[in-house]
Amino acid sequence: MATALSEEELDNEDYYSLLNVRREASSEELKAAYRRLCMLYHPDKHRDPELKSQAERLFNLVHQAYEVLSDPQTRAIYDIYGKRGLEMEGWEVVERRRTPAEIREEFERLQREREERRLQQRTNPKGTISVGVDATDLFDRYDEEYEDVSGSGFPQIEINKMHISQSIEAPLTATDTAILSGSLSTQNGNGGGSINFALRRVTSAKGWGELEFGAGDLQGPLFGLKLFRNLTPRCFVTTNCALQFSSRGIRPGLTTVLARNLDKNTVGYLQWRWGIQSAMNTSIVRDTKTSHFTVALQLGIPHSFALISYQHKFQDDDQTRVKGSLKAGFFGTVVEYGAERKISRHSVLGAAVSVGVPQGVSLKVKLNRASQTYFFPVHLTDQLLPSAVFYATVGPLVIYFAMHRLIIKPYLRAQREKELEKQRESAASDILQKKQEAEAAVRLMQESVRRIIEAEESRMGLIIVNAWYGKFVNDKSKKSEKVKVIDVTVPLQCLVKDSKLILTEASKAGLPGFYDPCVGEEKNLKVLYQFRGVLHQVMVLDSEALRIPKQSHRIDTDG
Repeated sequence: MATALSEEELDNEDYYSLLNVRREASSEELKAAYRRLCMLYHPDKHRDPELKSQAERLFNLVHQAYEVLSDPQTRAIYDIYGKRGLEMEGWEVVERRRTPAEIREEFERLQREREERRLQQRTNPKGTISVGVDATDLFDRYDEEYEDVSGSGFPQIEINKMHISQSIEAPLTATDTAILSGSLSTQNGNGGGSINFALRRVTSAKGWGELEFGAGDLQGPLFGLKLFRNLTPRCFVTTNCALQFSSRGIRPGLTTVLARNLDKNTVGYLQWRWGIQSAMNTSIVRDTKTSHFTVALQLGIPHSFALISYQHKFQDDDQTRVKGSLKAGFFGTVVEYGAERKISRHSVLGAAVSVGVPQGVSLKVKLNRASQTYFFPVHLTDQLLPSAVFYATVGPLVIYFAMHRLIIKPYLRAQREKELEKQRESAASDILQKKQEAEAAVRLMQESVRRIIEAEESRMGLIIVNAWYGKFVNDKSKKSEKVKVIDVTVPLQCLVKDSKLILTEASKAGLPGFYDPCVGEEKNLKVLYQFRGVLHQVMVLDSEALRIPKQSHRIDTDG
């Protein structure tokens, strides 16, 4: 199966794989591996000009890998950020003998400085489109009374409200940002719009302030002030003051939120709101890697309620989440349950069913695409009808799985293949260079391999009969798929020492004499070897560790 390549796979040498050592290797292990490869690639051992030139190039590569990994500071940078981290400007002024945590902090500081230089070219557009649908005619019709009315044979589904909002941010300086937003709304034939402008300034590492001005045709001018401040490392406060001018006079409003981190994953909130809808609210939110839990209580005019909700996060590639909530108050009781799932790299699709008294039954469908949100609330019935609850629950599931199988999955597969092909084209020159280096390394290994084989044969030791690396085709593979493997018998035999071969948990493509014959596709290493005169065979995944010989690899010849 094809997989997308990361930038690190395309641009970084795997120094650990090149030296064939563990990522936790000690300095002694690094030195032993380095010395062995130096003996193999030392230019003075080769008289042929072409072999000497190839040996110099590989010798320098091994030396570079050892220099990086033998120095604690550069090794820490490489372990965290790869080769690109070493190439970032600014490291030359970093004090040596720092811990990995201090190096990470320094790297992030350098990244922030680089981002600030590009600040003027960036915006952060956000948008929401909401379309309300009235589908009550599907479950709540007067069939008998309106049989003679033209067109009454089909349920009437109407769009009764719509809302569109959009905002963009324009960084002015490293601390100042201008925000422009607007919205349009319509409901049952009546509508209006508004436009807002805000200026935000980061006053310090502990806080920021924001001034907001707005105007609209339904409401008069708006003046607002927002303030955020970290009181302590675990506590912060947010205040929002607003003055709304209208034909009825000036309507002031004030909202204050005090929050405190109760532990690593839990935050408690106290909110006080004064104005048109005054209320006091307290809530506790616990967010972990696998769950999200909220409990809240509000006392206010006109609404007072208690809320409890839970969301479970599955640890799968699609980031599937299921959620449920119960909300009860003066307005009635609402039970809501639903799920959401990632359907592409930038898109998340979710659906929820809301069942309440006296609200009835509604289906809410939401699609998040990058920074854009599309929301479709569908009101099904004003009553608690079991049929409406059933179809609201089962219908979206059936539609999703049908669309996922017939549309989404084929589309994503085509996109992955297209992206993979682009990556192959961009990496073609690099792959050709790796192939040439591998072939050169194999030529340089010939003499060493001959001596190793003679020594192993003399003690009935480990002889690599054949070894292949790449993509293998099995019975379940598609007919169009082809075998893409390279012969790595010589490189593996060269790594044999004292009748043992040990490969670490890393991609084999970085080993001396190896290269990637099928970029972006799953690879395996298949080895046929002889130990004590008996044939053995083993196949492992690309990044799987390998240790031979083993009794379990023995080929049973009794049959």
